[in-house]
Amino acid sequence: MWLILGSVLMGGFIFFQVYIMNSIRKTETQAYEVVHKEGKIEIRHYPAATLARIHSKATNYSDLGKSGFGKLARYIFGGNNEKKQIAMTAPVHMEISDSQSTMAFVLPSAFNTSNLPKPNDPDIAIITAEPEYVAAIQFAGYASTESIATNKNLLEAALKQKGITYYGHFRLLGYNPPYQLLSRRNELIVSIHWDSKDVVK
Repeated sequence: MWLILGSVLMGGFIFFQVYIMNSIRKTETQAYEVVHKEGKIEIRHYPAATLARIHSKATNYSDLGKSGFGKLARYIFGGNNEKKQIAMTAPVHMEISDSQSTMAFVLPSAFNTSNLPKPNDPDIAIITAEPEYVAAIQFAGYASTESIATNKNLLEAALKQKGITYYGHFRLLGYNPPYQLLSRRNELIVSIHWDSKDVVK
Protein backbone atom coordinates (compact mmCIF):
# COMPACT_ATOMS: atom_id res chain seq x y z
CA MET A 1 0.00 0.00 0.00
CA TRP A 2 2.78 2.45 0.93
CA LEU A 3 4.53 1.63 -2.34
CA ILE A 4 1.36 2.42 -4.30
CA LEU A 5 0.81 5.65 -2.36
CA GLY A 6 4.43 6.67 -2.92
CA SER A 7 4.11 5.98 -6.64
CA VAL A 8 0.92 8.05 -6.85
CA LEU A 9 2.52 10.98 -5.01
CA MET A 10 5.65 10.80 -7.15
CA GLY A 11 3.54 10.70 -10.30
CA GLY A 12 1.57 13.73 -9.13
CA PHE A 13 4.77 15.62 -8.33
CA ILE A 14 6.25 14.89 -11.75
CA PHE A 15 3.01 15.87 -13.51
CA PHE A 16 2.87 19.17 -11.60
CA GLN A 17 6.49 20.01 -12.39
CA VAL A 18 6.03 19.22 -16.10
CA TYR A 19 2.88 21.38 -16.12
CA ILE A 20 4.79 24.27 -14.53
CA MET A 21 7.68 23.97 -17.03
CA ASN A 22 5.24 23.97 -19.96
CA SER A 23 3.50 27.06 -18.54
CA ILE A 24 6.84 28.84 -18.20
CA ARG A 25 7.66 28.11 -21.85
CA LYS A 26 4.47 29.96 -22.85
CA THR A 27 5.34 33.00 -20.70
CA GLU A 28 6.54 36.06 -22.62
CA THR A 29 10.26 36.54 -22.05
CA GLN A 30 12.10 39.83 -22.34
CA ALA A 31 13.61 40.11 -25.82
CA TYR A 32 17.37 40.29 -26.38
CA GLU A 33 19.95 39.45 -29.03
CA VAL A 34 23.10 37.45 -28.30
CA VAL A 35 25.90 39.28 -30.14
CA HIS A 36 28.76 37.13 -28.84
CA LYS A 37 29.18 33.97 -26.77
CA GLU A 38 32.34 32.58 -25.23
CA GLY A 39 32.12 29.67 -22.82
CA LYS A 40 29.50 30.46 -20.19
CA ILE A 41 29.52 34.19 -20.96
CA GLU A 42 27.10 35.87 -23.36
CA ILE A 43 27.20 39.44 -24.63
CA ARG A 44 23.63 40.58 -25.24
CA HIS A 45 21.85 43.60 -26.59
CA TYR A 46 18.58 44.44 -24.87
CA PRO A 47 16.19 46.86 -26.61
CA ALA A 48 14.16 49.32 -24.55
CA ALA A 49 11.61 47.71 -22.23
CA THR A 50 8.87 48.86 -19.86
CA LEU A 51 9.20 47.80 -16.23
CA ALA A 52 7.32 48.13 -12.95
CA ARG A 53 9.97 48.76 -10.28
CA ILE A 54 10.20 49.18 -6.53
CA HIS A 55 13.07 50.36 -4.34
CA SER A 56 13.89 48.47 -1.15
CA LYS A 57 16.20 48.85 1.84
CA ALA A 58 17.05 45.15 1.52
CA THR A 59 20.74 44.36 1.12
CA ASN A 60 20.53 40.66 0.23
CA TYR A 61 18.64 38.42 -2.15
CA SER A 62 16.35 36.83 0.41
CA ASP A 63 15.14 40.07 1.98
CA LEU A 64 14.60 41.71 -1.40
CA GLY A 65 12.42 38.81 -2.53
CA LYS A 66 10.27 39.04 0.60
CA SER A 67 9.83 42.81 0.43
CA GLY A 68 9.44 43.34 -3.31
CA PHE A 69 7.73 40.45 -5.04
CA GLY A 70 4.36 40.78 -3.31
CA LYS A 71 4.11 44.50 -4.06
CA LEU A 72 4.76 44.01 -7.76
CA ALA A 73 2.53 40.94 -7.99
CA ARG A 74 -0.40 42.85 -6.49
CA TYR A 75 0.00 45.51 -9.19
CA ILE A 76 -0.23 43.08 -12.12
CA PHE A 77 -3.01 41.06 -10.46
CA GLY A 78 -5.31 44.09 -10.37
CA GLY A 79 -3.82 46.47 -7.82
CA ASN A 80 -4.12 49.44 -10.17
CA ASN A 81 -6.58 52.22 -10.99
CA GLU A 82 -8.23 50.10 -13.72
CA LYS A 83 -8.28 46.86 -11.68
CA LYS A 84 -6.66 45.35 -14.76
CA GLN A 85 -4.94 41.97 -14.85
CA ILE A 86 -1.52 42.11 -16.54
CA ALA A 87 0.21 38.93 -17.66
CA MET A 88 3.31 37.83 -15.78
CA THR A 89 6.47 37.82 -17.87
CA ALA A 90 10.06 36.74 -17.29
CA PRO A 91 12.56 37.48 -15.96
CA VAL A 92 12.24 39.33 -12.66
CA HIS A 93 15.09 41.86 -12.34
CA MET A 94 16.84 42.27 -8.99
CA GLU A 95 19.62 44.76 -8.32
CA ILE A 96 21.19 44.36 -4.89
CA SER A 97 23.70 46.64 -3.20
CA ASP A 98 24.97 47.36 0.29
CA SER A 99 22.79 50.46 0.61
CA GLN A 100 19.56 49.73 -1.25
CA SER A 101 18.11 47.44 -3.88
CA THR A 102 15.48 47.32 -6.60
CA MET A 103 13.17 44.67 -7.98
CA ALA A 104 11.36 45.02 -11.29
CA PHE A 105 8.86 43.09 -13.39
CA VAL A 106 9.25 43.36 -17.15
CA LEU A 107 5.81 44.24 -18.50
CA PRO A 108 4.34 42.64 -21.65
CA SER A 109 5.63 44.16 -24.89
CA ALA A 110 2.12 45.37 -25.80
CA PHE A 111 2.37 47.94 -22.98
CA ASN A 112 4.36 51.13 -22.55
CA THR A 113 4.34 54.01 -20.07
CA SER A 114 1.39 55.65 -21.85
CA ASN A 115 -1.09 52.75 -21.85
CA LEU A 116 -0.42 51.04 -18.53
CA PRO A 117 -2.79 51.40 -15.57
CA LYS A 118 -1.49 53.42 -12.64
CA PRO A 119 -0.31 51.37 -9.63
CA ASN A 120 -2.33 51.76 -6.44
CA ASP A 121 0.91 51.38 -4.48
CA PRO A 122 2.89 54.67 -4.62
CA ASP A 123 6.12 52.71 -4.11
CA ILE A 124 5.80 51.23 -7.62
CA ALA A 125 7.20 53.24 -10.51
CA ILE A 126 6.58 52.50 -14.19
CA ILE A 127 9.83 53.13 -16.06
CA THR A 128 11.40 52.64 -19.47
CA ALA A 129 14.70 50.78 -19.42
CA GLU A 130 16.99 52.19 -22.09
CA PRO A 131 18.63 49.92 -24.71
CA GLU A 132 21.90 48.47 -23.45
CA TYR A 133 24.61 45.89 -23.91
CA VAL A 134 25.17 43.50 -21.03
CA ALA A 135 27.38 40.57 -20.18
CA ALA A 136 25.47 37.57 -18.80
CA ILE A 137 26.20 34.27 -17.07
CA GLN A 138 23.55 31.62 -16.44
CA PHE A 139 23.28 29.19 -13.54
CA ALA A 140 20.74 26.61 -12.41
CA GLY A 141 19.01 25.73 -9.15
CA TYR A 142 17.72 28.12 -6.52
CA ALA A 143 19.62 31.40 -6.36
CA SER A 144 21.30 32.22 -3.05
CA THR A 145 23.67 34.85 -1.74
CA GLU A 146 26.50 32.34 -2.23
CA SER A 147 25.62 31.33 -5.81
CA ILE A 148 25.16 34.97 -6.77
CA ALA A 149 28.62 35.85 -5.37
CA THR A 150 30.25 32.88 -7.12
CA ASN A 151 28.81 33.76 -10.52
CA LYS A 152 29.56 37.45 -10.04
CA ASN A 153 33.22 36.55 -9.53
CA LEU A 154 33.21 34.35 -12.66
CA LEU A 155 31.60 37.04 -14.79
CA GLU A 156 33.83 39.79 -13.43
CA ALA A 157 36.98 37.74 -14.08
CA ALA A 158 35.92 36.98 -17.66
CA LEU A 159 35.28 40.66 -18.39
CA LYS A 160 38.61 41.73 -16.92
CA GLN A 161 40.41 39.08 -18.96
CA LYS A 162 38.89 40.52 -22.14
CA GLY A 163 39.39 44.12 -21.10
CA ILE A 164 35.63 44.79 -21.30
CA THR A 165 34.59 47.61 -18.99
CA TYR A 166 31.34 47.37 -17.07
CA TYR A 167 29.33 49.83 -15.02
CA GLY A 168 26.51 49.88 -12.50
CA HIS A 169 25.53 47.05 -10.19
CA PHE A 170 25.35 43.39 -11.13
CA ARG A 171 21.72 42.31 -11.55
CA LEU A 172 20.08 38.98 -10.92
CA LEU A 173 17.46 37.74 -13.38
CA GLY A 174 15.05 35.09 -12.11
CA TYR A 175 12.89 33.12 -14.53
CA ASN A 176 10.97 30.62 -12.39
CA PRO A 177 8.31 30.61 -9.65
CA PRO A 178 9.52 29.35 -6.26
CA TYR A 179 7.47 26.13 -6.53
CA GLN A 180 9.26 25.06 -9.72
CA LEU A 181 11.95 22.61 -8.61
CA LEU A 182 13.24 21.37 -11.97
CA SER A 183 15.00 23.20 -14.84
CA ARG A 184 15.44 26.44 -12.92
CA ARG A 185 17.15 29.33 -14.74
CA ASN A 186 18.97 32.24 -13.13
CA GLU A 187 21.25 34.79 -14.74
CA LEU A 188 23.60 37.47 -13.54
CA ILE A 189 24.08 40.45 -15.85
CA VAL A 190 25.96 43.73 -15.82
CA SER A 191 25.93 46.69 -18.21
CA ILE A 192 29.03 46.95 -20.41
CA HIS A 193 30.73 49.24 -22.89
CA TRP A 194 30.70 46.91 -25.88
CA ASP A 195 33.10 46.89 -28.80
CA SER A 196 33.16 43.77 -30.97
CA LYS A 197 36.95 44.10 -31.26
CA ASP A 198 37.14 43.00 -27.62
CA VAL A 199 36.55 39.39 -28.66
CA VAL A 200 39.94 39.13 -30.36
CA LYS A 201 41.95 40.12 -27.29
